[in-house]
Amino acid sequence: MQLARARAGLVLALSAVVLAVCADASADEGDAPAAPAEPAAPPPEATPTAPEGPPTAEGVAPHGSNVTARASAEVGAYMDSTATSVLTPSVAGTVENPTAGWGISGRYLVDVVSAASPDIVSTASPNWKEVRHAGNLGFRYKPGNYGVSASASTSYTPDYLSLSGGAQLTQELDEKNLTLIEGYGFGHDTIGRTGTPFSVFSRTLDYHSIQLGASRVVNTGLVIGFFGDAVLERGDQSKPYRYVPVFAPDIAARIPAGASATTIANSRLQARPLEQLPLDRNRFAITGRLAWRGDSTTLRFDERGYTDSWGQRASTTDARYFIDASRRFTIWPHARFHVQNGADFWKRAYSSTGVHDLPALRTGDRELGPLFTFGGGGGMRIALGGVGALDDLVWTTTLDGFYTAFSDAIYVTKRYSALLTTGMEVTF
Repeated sequence: MQLARARAGLVLALSAVVLAVCADASADEGDAPAAPAEPAAPPPEATPTAPEGPPTAEGVAPHGSNVTARASAEVGAYMDSTATSVLTPSVAGTVENPTAGWGISGRYLVDVVSAASPDIVSTASPNWKEVRHAGNLGFRYKPGNYGVSASASTSYTPDYLSLSGGAQLTQELDEKNLTLIEGYGFGHDTIGRTGTPFSVFSRTLDYHSIQLGASRVVNTGLVIGFFGDAVLERGDQSKPYRYVPVFAPDIAARIPAGASATTIANSRLQARPLEQLPLDRNRFAITGRLAWRGDSTTLRFDERGYTDSWGQRASTTDARYFIDASRRFTIWPHARFHVQNGADFWKRAYSSTGVHDLPALRTGDRELGPLFTFGGGGGMRIALGGVGALDDLVWTTTLDGFYTAFSDAIYVTKRYSALLTTGMEVTF
């Protein structure tokens, strides 16, 4: 979700940090999220995030120096069939000393979101636009078999402020063939309304995240890992702008999936209650990962199972197959499948006999209902550096398309979406 256009020059000269972050993504379960407004182990989502780049060479600083500096810039663009578009420029940087085992990294991004979905149209609201600023800083130190990393992040819009931080421990055992990780994070979000100071109206959401994981080198070409995440949330996450239509009991039973805004307007009661979600949520996820390296190919396969105290269950399968076409050129196809059920309190149409008989829990967020998503695409990485320093300048581009089916929602029953990212990384 982001804006920015006149960044072509910036993308060409600076796009190198996102790639550095992606290179570390094999341990991404413990890193601070790039979009700090979300907890470390997010709920299942149908809208995909930017895909990761291919593995890159590590450990040797260029030009004989022990210190390596990278700078990168990336632009992401998202668009879907529900009239939502997002433009996201970002810049990032990393300074590290592989010999001493330390590294410092940072990232800044701007999200520009424009939406005119049926949910907005049904409330007679104008097209919705929002700009979000986000950034994070991280530090890691691993001089030997034991390491520690810490990060802090923030995200701001006129109606939402997120602050979070965390730390992670890493242990390498059995001659570095077994890696264990343990992490903890804490976040504090303040939810408000645009144009209204937080001191006048605000809600808070606190969350604690815990992660445990293990990665095993099976042989020279195979690595497997298992990672467990728990996020404990406390606070009111209800959207202060989301109104939920309610219907007389006999009418609610006859509202079809995909009912239009006109049908809903002609059938609902006059009452327009705001969304109300439970005040606590416990999320749990287990991810299995397999990475296999051949002579000129790499397969990465992830399977994630999710459950939470709202009754949602989900499975996400993600696979990428990297092909080294040459020393400079890598391409990869990507496939993804996600399926989930609805939350315990999810209903396509909520029933009520009047304003004094409203459902205690209610939502219009179709991402909390049953759905499935499948799709994929691919990407390419081109090393543009000189002989002997190919990775000093790297360009990466990805393109993915997805189809999502909402089996029990009003307004929308399907969504087509596309995500394009392009960026460049420079190593000094």
